[in-house]
Amino acid sequence: MGEPAPKAANYRQSEILAMLRQSGRVGVEELSTHFGVTLQTIRRDLNELSEAKALVRVHGGAMIASGVANLAYEARQLVAHQSKRRIGEAAARLVSDNASLFINIGTTTEEVARALGGHSGLLVITNNLHVASELYRNAGMQVIITGGSIRQGDGGIVGGVTVAQIENFRVDLAIIGTSAIDADGTLLDFDVREVEISRAIIEHARRVALVADSSKFSRSAPVKIASFSDIDVFVTDRLPSEEIVEMCRRFNVEVIEAGDGGETENGDAARLPE
Repeated sequence: MGEPAPKAANYRQSEILAMLRQSGRVGVEELSTHFGVTLQTIRRDLNELSEAKALVRVHGGAMIASGVANLAYEARQLVAHQSKRRIGEAAARLVSDNASLFINIGTTTEEVARALGGHSGLLVITNNLHVASELYRNAGMQVIITGGSIRQGDGGIVGGVTVAQIENFRVDLAIIGTSAIDADGTLLDFDVREVEISRAIIEHARRVALVADSSKFSRSAPVKIASFSDIDVFVTDRLPSEEIVEMCRRFNVEVIEAGDGGETENGDAARLPE
């Protein structure tokens, strides 16, 4: 006798959540092949899990819902990877040679660092080991790593020592990431220690650029970093709704959309009209 349908569905949904914890995102077709069931069955599973707030439905699949803990670093690297790469390239174009920068913890800020290779004369202060590793070989840059405790999960440097050292600088541009964005423009993260550093970075920069893909509007996190009112430029793949567009206008934030279809004929990212 075959396994009862409810039991089979429960097993499948548990496995789907396990896969999400590993990869951060799954596709309907991928799951259909993996479990040997129809696309309709998988969509039903994902919808039920979404109703239970265990995941967030996105086009073609789902990503894990946020809780009080962030995704594993490897999973965060995979989520929206191509969008993050384009965001990084667009953000790097905001940086002038001979500028001073803060770059904080995050897989998107790491993409910005990868795109800075053609710049010269930069002073980069970072609490992200991956950013430092990307840039320190460049003879045209000076890289300063803050002190503090290294998080084994992602190479982020956190703690009171980190905050104190950041407060010694006043840079031209801060490039920051965030784990989630509320509809009212609140920037959110998971680690209180990381949030304290991000706040110090914002306070000690003349100009602040937020780099975050549109999936961050579907996520939540428990600790407030700042508000869109503290941001000068928002570099993203796309703005997901007219409400978000209006919010950016209300806070007078310059928006650079670097996603598919968001580029002009000369290759520059499209900017939100004033």
